[in-house]
Amino acid sequence: MATLLTGKPVVDRLAQELAPRIEALGRAGIAPTLAIVRMGERPDDLSYERTAKKRAESLGIAVHPFVLPEDAPQEALEAALDEVNADDSIHGCLLFRPLPAHIDEARACELLAPRKDVDGITLASLASVFTDGGTGFPPSTAAACLELLDHYEVPLEGKRVAVAGRSLVVGKPVSMMLLRRNATVTLCHSRTENLADVVREADVVICATGRARMFGAEFFRPGQTVLDVGINFDAEGNLCGDVDFDQAEPIVDALTPVPRGLGTVTTSVTMAHTVTAAEAALAAPAGGR
Repeated sequence: MATLLTGKPVVDRLAQELAPRIEALGRAGIAPTLAIVRMGERPDDLSYERTAKKRAESLGIAVHPFVLPEDAPQEALEAALDEVNADDSIHGCLLFRPLPAHIDEARACELLAPRKDVDGITLASLASVFTDGGTGFPPSTAAACLELLDHYEVPLEGKRVAVAGRSLVVGKPVSMMLLRRNATVTLCHSRTENLADVVREADVVICATGRARMFGAEFFRPGQTVLDVGINFDAEGNLCGDVDFDQAEPIVDALTPVPRGLGTVTTSVTMAHTVTAAEAALAAPAGGR
């Protein structure tokens, strides 16, 4: 049976590490503040917003919501983002995506100031992931993978890691972050030939294809550590990951559950990025914010 790599111990550790930093900001008269920009009332957005607000409140981070109707025009969204950029009391911003079909999402993302882009959606933030420099933060889910692996002391240097999924949210950035740790990374996807063989050879597997229970017993072997990034709903409406938990759990050495796994860590990473952005704003020279 696999050891379950749950998110709560990682969340608790991050909270302990953030507490003195948030207190220090408070003594300087700074309240770390996260803007949440949402269009419409998608149930998954509302659920994540509730989770983010609860986590922020528990840490002492303020949340400033910007809620627009689903049919609001591009100009309204851009005005909200301009307001976020101009408000020095706001240090980070979460723009919920996907945006409605009539919105130019790429243009909207690029309007956000990279220094406030705590979820890695701007090109400047992504460039910093790929070049080891620049402004901005990595996508929170990708960073959460590293936080969890570090917390559970999973060795990465020289290890073979298979990343299944090539999105800019997880697959591509986490591959770059793993390479920085001297892992040997294979970035694969749903169309990779003999995908099961590729995944089975790896020491560490990160499943991020967004396909419910895609990864069954044939993908795994004993000795592996498996991170399931997927948040899906099966035909019966049950929450599940990309990994078929019942098939993988008896085989691999360690596995993140869904729920109670990476999702909780992702929210905490976003909060950590917000605190870092607030510290950077405090340190910036007058007029440089």
